[in-house]
Amino acid sequence: MPISLLRPSSFVGALVTLSVISACHAAAPGGEAPKAAAPDVWATVDGRELRRDYVEKVYRSSVDPNATPAPAPEQVLTVKVNVLDELITQEVLLGRAKALAIEPTATDVETAFTERKGGATDEVFQAQLKLRALTAEDLRAAIRRELTAQKVIDKEINSKVVPTDQDIADFYVQNRAQFNLKEPQYRIAQIVVTTTKDPQVRNRMNDDAGTAAEASAKASMLMDRLKAGANFGDVAMDYSEDPQSAPQGGDLGFMPASSLAQLSPQVRDAVLKMQPGNVSAVTAGGNVAILALIAKEPAGQRDLTTPTVKDGIRDLLQSRKAELLRTAYLTAARADARIVNYLARQIVDAHGAVPPSLALAGPGK
Repeated sequence: MPISLLRPSSFVGALVTLSVISACHAAAPGGEAPKAAAPDVWATVDGRELRRDYVEKVYRSSVDPNATPAPAPEQVLTVKVNVLDELITQEVLLGRAKALAIEPTATDVETAFTERKGGATDEVFQAQLKLRALTAEDLRAAIRRELTAQKVIDKEINSKVVPTDQDIADFYVQNRAQFNLKEPQYRIAQIVVTTTKDPQVRNRMNDDAGTAAEASAKASMLMDRLKAGANFGDVAMDYSEDPQSAPQGGDLGFMPASSLAQLSPQVRDAVLKMQPGNVSAVTAGGNVAILALIAKEPAGQRDLTTPTVKDGIRDLLQSRKAELLRTAYLTAARADARIVNYLARQIVDAHGAVPPSLALAGPGK
């Protein structure tokens, strides 16, 4: 189980990761060379320091300390450069948050902290923190940064990209043929639990069953959570072992009946028996798939009075507009900030070698 201080599911996962080279060459106002910094300062944003210790903590929180084979020093440092670049973007947003008087409440932080723990007991959670040389306060501090940055994104971007009814109607007219279903369709979401470890698993908890017994216990635990009212998408992002669908909350989108017929008999039969809103666990090939039928659409032409059509168009248009504004906003925000990436400079000066001053040590290296 990870204790991620910089979660893929947070705002950073949705941001455009800007070039490390551009950060490397950022200079002080007027083109002046930046002043020298202490060796443990890896970057500055408008004079605020991002120190090596914090970057190392974020790195340790996001990797498996027991991974084999161990990554090469160059691979480790590459990840740290990327982590630092994301933290620079986060720091830029924190500066915006201060100007906008935005900050999360203590309740916001504690709620997110509890969610981050998942279903782990205090003993297990503390053991995971210790394994990564982290503390609960490290996690709370990181959560506060994440929530603050996300609040800026919500205020400056998400709240300003609301498609109008006319936008939706225009899109429908231009794409009317897309809403004429030639055969029934099923919108399915899944949570996959396998019996073998997979280095590609990237769910939010980095949780990966490795045996049949672990898979069975995990599937049972997840079903109990869902029956208790947990959101299927959140559970999928936290625990699903399918690297393609987990980031989308397990959502596979609409699947025509002809494609459904090509799936394993167990999955096909389960879906055909389900009604929208139902959840069912299916075992196939030793693995477990927890399926949710989100919606079922008969064949025929859909119009804007169909809720799924109007809502779907609204979500699509909002996503497009938000992505455009987010990219432009972050690009402009970083351009307006005084950013110096000392870590990137050291690596460039060393021609891609790992400088002695950046020798790897500690949990997760």
